[in-house]
Amino acid sequence: MERVVITGMGVVSPLGNTIQSFWNRLIRGESGVSLIDTFDVSRHKSKIAGLVRDFDADGLFGRKEARRMDRFCQFALAAAEQAWEDSGLSLEQVNQERMGVYVGSGTGGIQTLFDQTAIIRERGPERVSPTLVPMMISNMAAAFISMKYGALGPTLSPVTACSIGNTAVGEAYRIIRSGLTDIVFTGGAEAAVTEISLASFGNATALSTRNDDPTRASRPFDTGRDGFVMAEGAGILVLESLTHALRRNARIYAEVIGYGASSDAYHMVATHPEGKGAYMAMKLAIQEAGIGPDEVDVISAHATSTEIGDRSETLAIKKLFGENAYRIPVTANKSMTGHLLGASSAVEAIALVKSLQQNIIPPTINQEQKDLGCDLDYVPNKAREATLNVGLSNSFGFGGHNAVIVLKAFKG
Repeated sequence: MERVVITGMGVVSPLGNTIQSFWNRLIRGESGVSLIDTFDVSRHKSKIAGLVRDFDADGLFGRKEARRMDRFCQFALAAAEQAWEDSGLSLEQVNQERMGVYVGSGTGGIQTLFDQTAIIRERGPERVSPTLVPMMISNMAAAFISMKYGALGPTLSPVTACSIGNTAVGEAYRIIRSGLTDIVFTGGAEAAVTEISLASFGNATALSTRNDDPTRASRPFDTGRDGFVMAEGAGILVLESLTHALRRNARIYAEVIGYGASSDAYHMVATHPEGKGAYMAMKLAIQEAGIGPDEVDVISAHATSTEIGDRSETLAIKKLFGENAYRIPVTANKSMTGHLLGASSAVEAIALVKSLQQNIIPPTINQEQKDLGCDLDYVPNKAREATLNVGLSNSFGFGGHNAVIVLKAFKG
């Protein structure tokens, strides 16, 4: 079996559109949540989100090309270009038949669909864009990356709701590990902060309505939480077989050593209250990694800032790790980024890689009064230095989809 390493990373996020700006703000404990100013929110219950700022699609791709892509595709391709450049790869040194793309999106081009629905109602079917379907479908992020780099190998767009990023990384890890590919772009992209999705989540009472204090709205594990905060962006990683990476003397960030997936088989949107699926996914990931629970140094939690979600994830961690659960730092990036839906775990995987590299754990901000049902070490409010070797990243999605990856600092 091939070992699988991470050699490139790219991000577009509410905390910045480069790896360094994103990481710097994350470890400073800064929030990327603000009032929505991209459309009228006066009649919405929740008026806040983690928005991507200073993103110039026309400048990156040219106006004509940018107009052929929904915003989620623009994010994905921008992050992929960063990751490719970061990896140091060149098309001359790769076998494009053995290069794949595993990148997904939960909602795909929802803004494009929303815009074209308005056009058919106001102006008739003759004015609907012929590019509606290719701009809308969620596999198009993977397709654009594949076309950009001539990746002729397996191309997959997993749709596992909010666990897409980890599903993509895990499945890419396995196909490289099996020896079928050398390189895979992997991750997730989302641009779902739209009028219709904000209204739907809001009417489901799932969103925070702390509109007068946006930066303090996302507060995982805190008794003052009142729902999650929507966000947008993309995280793309370049995964490579160790053999291929060493052959070209690549810089290696970290190693992927395990992946676990499961289903709650319980409810359309609610997580299992006892965290059964989360427990199983974590257990399977650790088993595949060939490590014991006592070897995990940090956990990147899914932690969306909902009561049942935070509590069930805490229960699952305690069930798997026993007394060790109280010594493992748990960090919740969504306290700062908001919830990037299908892109969240890809962005959080990048944050975990940086943690393993620099031995710094980002904080869980807005921890003011800990929920009595959430009694672990959540690294409250301030980043922490620690010796880190192995990190586990959790991601859980609507429909009960659970995906967990295990990353390890690369030692050669």
